[in-house]
Amino acid sequence: MPTGIAMRDAREQLFAAAERVLLRDGANGLTSRAVTTEAGVSKGLLHRHFPDFDGFLTEFVAARVTGIEARAAVLRESAGTGSVVGNLTHALADLFEPVTLGMVGLVISRDAVRTRLREATGGGLPVLTEATGMVRSYLVAERDLGRLAADADTDALAPTLIGAAHLLLAGKEHAPPHTADLERSVAAVLADTAR
Repeated sequence: MPTGIAMRDAREQLFAAAERVLLRDGANGLTSRAVTTEAGVSKGLLHRHFPDFDGFLTEFVAARVTGIEARAAVLRESAGTGSVVGNLTHALADLFEPVTLGMVGLVISRDAVRTRLREATGGGLPVLTEATGMVRSYLVAERDLGRLAADADTDALAPTLIGAAHLLLAGKEHAPPHTADLERSVAAVLADTAR
């Protein structure tokens, strides 16, 4: 794009381009040139909006983390309805869609991005930490409603469910999720806690 032309929603356009590159080329293919080429803009536009490329990637992932927080609210609101296993299976399949899976790889592979996100969020592995919090808050709500055993260890169950879902869905970004496998894993993890 020529310089001097105002561009609406430049950040959103760059984030959308980054998603496309991430889905097509993976975390290693996510470079400033790849993103700006995909967006059809000059590299200078990216640097006008972000201090550096790691700053761009940090905000790109942070925007997805905000989406996880919104998903957590929806999942908590489902407490007391449907089945616990069904609610979690649906939420985990929705959460670990291809872009989120790609972002987990990005956070793991880019030390500077991971460090910046940890400074902003307080630690853990960004994206997976927020996902674990989402599941934990739902499990607590279900336990409080009596749909899980009173002694259900939500602090242990939540990361177990996140780990199982991530392992089942990672590497299968271009195939529809096999929810039957995921549902079986969720049911197995919760088997001793269901009421």
